[in-house]
Amino acid sequence: MKRLGVDVGGTFTDLIYVDDEAGKILIHKLASTPDDPSRGTVQGIKELTADAEVTPADLDQVFHGTTIATNIVIEHNGATVGMITTQGYRDILHIARHKKPMNFSNYQDLPWQRYPLVRRRYRLTVPERITAEGEVLVALDEAQARAQVRRLKELGVEAVAVCFLFSFLNAEHEQRVAEIVREEFPDAFLSVSSEVLPQYREYERFSTVALNAFVGPRVAGYVRRLQDELTGLGVRTGLHLMTSASGVVTAEGAVQRPVNLLMSGPVAGVVGGIWVGRQAGFENVITLDVGGTSADIGLSQGGKLRMKHLLDTRVGPYQAMIPMVDVDTIGAGGGSIAYVDAGGSFRSGPRSAGAVPGPAAYGRGGSEPTATDAMVNLGWLQPQDFLGGTMGLEPALARQAFEPMARELGMTVEEASMGAIQIASHSMVDSIEENSVRKGFDPRDFALVAEGGAGPMFAASIAAEVGTPAVIVPEYPGVTAALGLLVTDSVYEYVTTTYQRMSALNSEELQARFAELEEQARGQLQADGIPEDRWVIQRVADCRYLGQGYELRVEAGSGAIDERWTAKLAADFHDAHEREYSRRFEESDIEIPNIRVRGIGLIPPLEMPEAPHGGESPAAALRHEREAWFRVDGELRELPTKFYAREALAAGNQIEGPAVINQYDTTTIVPPGLTAEIDRYGNILIWIEQAARSATVGAAGVAAGS
Repeated sequence: MKRLGVDVGGTFTDLIYVDDEAGKILIHKLASTPDDPSRGTVQGIKELTADAEVTPADLDQVFHGTTIATNIVIEHNGATVGMITTQGYRDILHIARHKKPMNFSNYQDLPWQRYPLVRRRYRLTVPERITAEGEVLVALDEAQARAQVRRLKELGVEAVAVCFLFSFLNAEHEQRVAEIVREEFPDAFLSVSSEVLPQYREYERFSTVALNAFVGPRVAGYVRRLQDELTGLGVRTGLHLMTSASGVVTAEGAVQRPVNLLMSGPVAGVVGGIWVGRQAGFENVITLDVGGTSADIGLSQGGKLRMKHLLDTRVGPYQAMIPMVDVDTIGAGGGSIAYVDAGGSFRSGPRSAGAVPGPAAYGRGGSEPTATDAMVNLGWLQPQDFLGGTMGLEPALARQAFEPMARELGMTVEEASMGAIQIASHSMVDSIEENSVRKGFDPRDFALVAEGGAGPMFAASIAAEVGTPAVIVPEYPGVTAALGLLVTDSVYEYVTTTYQRMSALNSEELQARFAELEEQARGQLQADGIPEDRWVIQRVADCRYLGQGYELRVEAGSGAIDERWTAKLAADFHDAHEREYSRRFEESDIEIPNIRVRGIGLIPPLEMPEAPHGGESPAAALRHEREAWFRVDGELRELPTKFYAREALAAGNQIEGPAVINQYDTTTIVPPGLTAEIDRYGNILIWIEQAARSATVGAAGVAAGS
């Protein structure tokens, strides 16, 4: 099977090609094209398949991770959205929840009000009402609905969101208005809550459906354009895209519910990091995916993805109540711009030089000092080594970019450069601690997986500060997110609201609701052409103690819903609640507000070939030795530093710091006093604590012949 994964970032577009039968793996990296990401994607596919001596038509699978939906939300440049809702409820999006950034201020500027997803003039109402029991209290005024749709068309909106009260219990009115929209305004992108999110909680549902409409036209245009381009290249397989829940969906599924693509790219990095960690012998990993614009931090215990609580799933200031892997994104990367603020403080990021113009050292017109320029000034990045020598660097421009700031701070250029690196690193340390220590996880029990083009340059110093005993640098760290696309399954999740209590469970009704969702999941997997022997249908129940306002996701067993099934679900919920909140209340009744079904299409496992074996000496990979700057015992020193070629390293090689390991898609920094070792699969393991190394070598299979 020939697979290709492509991950589009803010600075670079990363691709990986795997031919399972030939045991061939190739990677490719090119500058992103922010004006139209599909251009860079298609160009990369052409170039990589040419390198592989195949044509795009030979590909069996094409997977894609993208940040286009996230960027639309963050940059506030989505579609003009109109909304049709129940009479008297047009301001749900404006009022939101009582919880505000400053609870006691009457004058705070709320971001979702400053940049509304739907302006008030475009929020129109119609007479209709469904009760909390799902019964029709006020019949839909179809004439008024038709008039309001025509009005939205006259106002020039690009997308229409339809959200009625209690439509998750009875979608009759919403579906009729959707039909009217298709009749009167067929060019509008249509987002209907009973199709996008048939779940209770009015504000969160309204916000999610409005978000779906807000990103819909541009995302749909991008996905369809890319799909057409691939069809033009002769690609036989359909395009599949990563979702925020860690699965992949077809292009048509992405067009229908583009809100599910939020956090698509960052999630792929976490999935790839888990796979790499398991390959290296570590079940617990913290992933650090650093690109040119941002850093994405995720955590996995026991090889499992952590999902965010549905009421915590936000993109920017907006609520997006969709299944989402717990990933934290911060503005710190290789392109982060260093500056002195108005108060005289030294800062780095979140503003980035991005792909255009990029760092000053790229020679593309950038003039502001970035983290990449800092690494050039410190001697870590050498012009002849960068991107395998395919892209030159201009050290004079990097130094020139830092000189004004260094003078202002009373520092040398090297001191200012190291300061920029340390400030960017500190932002990542804070995020790692927030996602580990503050959530009850001890970083000393985890390995740090360094990903992205810049992750391996920051990782060792960050690991030393947070206490992780080892750093794993994958064989292809710059394209680990793209690799994650190749090792994830197709996943579709369907949800419905059902108010049930364990003490008075209506087993027949619950069984029927699960069966409805399972039928939807099977239908989608069948439509994707996935063989039935690779289907997995999972049940999930949202559970909470009676009286609680929030719920936890708990896996629910298949089969008949009987006393045994109920007892198992209750026990699992008690355990989950205790893990999350350190408390369990077994005497309390349990409520099930929602049930879910995940339809999973398993993909064939990816097998990586083992690296050639060598002795401890890395001499065959040594390319040159130069002076580079490092901080040792609090003092900045210029030290003799060895530079190695990653492709020439062999399993068993040991590298003493300070050292720099160059490869096409990234550069790995081994600071003074640390040792790196190449494991059987070609991963670089940088040991922060020798004791951890001794305890882990056997399990990780690092030693030759293990």
